[in-house]
Amino acid sequence: MNTEYSSRVKGIAVKRPAVAGLFYPAEPDQLRRDVDAFLTEAPPRAGLMPRAMIVPHAGYVYSGSIAGSAYRQLSLLDHPVERVVMLGPAHRVPVLGIAVHGADYFRTPLGDVPLDRALLDGLLNLPFVHSMDPAFTQEHCLEVQLPFLQEVLGDFSLAPMLVGQCGYREVDQVLERIGAGPETLILISSDLSHYHPYEEARRMDAGASRAIEALEPEALQYDHACGRIPIGGLLLFARRHRLRAVTLDQRNSGDTAGPRNQVVGYGAYVFV
Repeated sequence: MNTEYSSRVKGIAVKRPAVAGLFYPAEPDQLRRDVDAFLTEAPPRAGLMPRAMIVPHAGYVYSGSIAGSAYRQLSLLDHPVERVVMLGPAHRVPVLGIAVHGADYFRTPLGDVPLDRALLDGLLNLPFVHSMDPAFTQEHCLEVQLPFLQEVLGDFSLAPMLVGQCGYREVDQVLERIGAGPETLILISSDLSHYHPYEEARRMDAGASRAIEALEPEALQYDHACGRIPIGGLLLFARRHRLRAVTLDQRNSGDTAGPRNQVVGYGAYVFV
């Protein structure tokens, strides 16, 4: 049996967490306390009920408070979120197109999240979508979002995807295939600029925020975000569906828990 999985019930595949104890606490009670603290740090902004979000994915000590400002907005929703469609950049394994996972559940210290197998399997008839479990084995960008979602939403199904070598239009095509009814939340997992001096990073991240708020994927530069491709695809989708992007928080590791000679940028955005 692949060590990436554990089997609780015969025939049921569960992907184990890869970065519990590294990017976030592995002990459930501590993890809940940390997530709840990040959620209460920023009060929700009235009138901004998210249909989609962009959320950073660094270790919680660095970006947890920025992520919390986005997840807190979900408390304003007047309807349940039944499904989260989550896309992030493949960091560990080269991916041609978009990768999906074959598991039935993704596990965190807070429990198991069911995957929407019908949705994911239905995407495999797109020529650029592939089943590729190894791309997820040590990947952090999707996993770190799950404890926040578990604390805020409770029960939901998950459609996780890793985006590799493809374009904005392929991501947009996936989102259009899925649709964006009120029961579905689209979540893009991405940090902003990487390893620039503090002031340079602030300028770059401000440029990324302007492109996001203007729904202009063509204004995104290569160094603006590790998740530039999934962000760009969401901007195409948002522009066509007349969504509005709002920046909730934009800081970097020099503001939270790191030195300022080389920082990583983080932004939290909601689409309403």
